[in-house]
Amino acid sequence: MGRFGTTTDYSRIRHWIEERGGHPARIKNAPDSETVRVDFSSETQEEISWDEFFQGLDGSRLAFLHRTKAEDDVAHFGKILRRKRRHH
Repeated sequence: MGRFGTTTDYSRIRHWIEERGGHPARIKNAPDSETVRVDFSSETQEEISWDEFFQGLDGSRLAFLHRTKAEDDVAHFGKILRRKRRHH
């Protein structure tokens, strides 16, 4: 069974996605221009720049959950989710 980690570190996110042949994207014709996704195809999503992707990630307070260890080193499980609020 694999382990999972959550990160907002741009270089870790980009490396994980690119290593698996993915790219930053958003749903085609989405009303919200900050709705970002990770795409491994191009059927329902349009490719965007890494800058647009990270602006959307930060602007919507999102983080990237991904598999960090697995029997298959290139496991494709990754998910964008809301960042947890920090309590002071």
